[in-house]
Amino acid sequence: MSETSEWIISILILIGGFFVLVGSIGLVKMPDFFMRLHGPTKATTLGMASLLTAAMIYFSQLQTGISAKEILISIFLLLTAPISGYMLIKSAIHHKLKSIERTSGKDNIEDDV
Repeated sequence: MSETSEWIISILILIGGFFVLVGSIGLVKMPDFFMRLHGPTKATTLGMASLLTAAMIYFSQLQTGISAKEILISIFLLLTAPISGYMLIKSAIHHKLKSIERTSGKDNIEDDV
């Protein structure tokens, strides 16, 4: 394995780990459900995509061809994370889950009318 590919893999792993950490902290620290959902659906998805890209590069260096497992995992993750986030938000709205004033959007609607 070349030194350049090792650097690229290392950088992608660090970036992925950073985004997964930020997404996990956001999941715990945000004040209400609607804001908490951004951590796993945005930052963690980007972090996992970076980690899977690093895995694709690593395994393509060890064997001939591109590993199909990482590509399938990436496609599945990038398709399901936004859909599951959307379904969770729709369910929270349907059940009239309480939110803080900053995320309710009521002040913006009244200003526009």
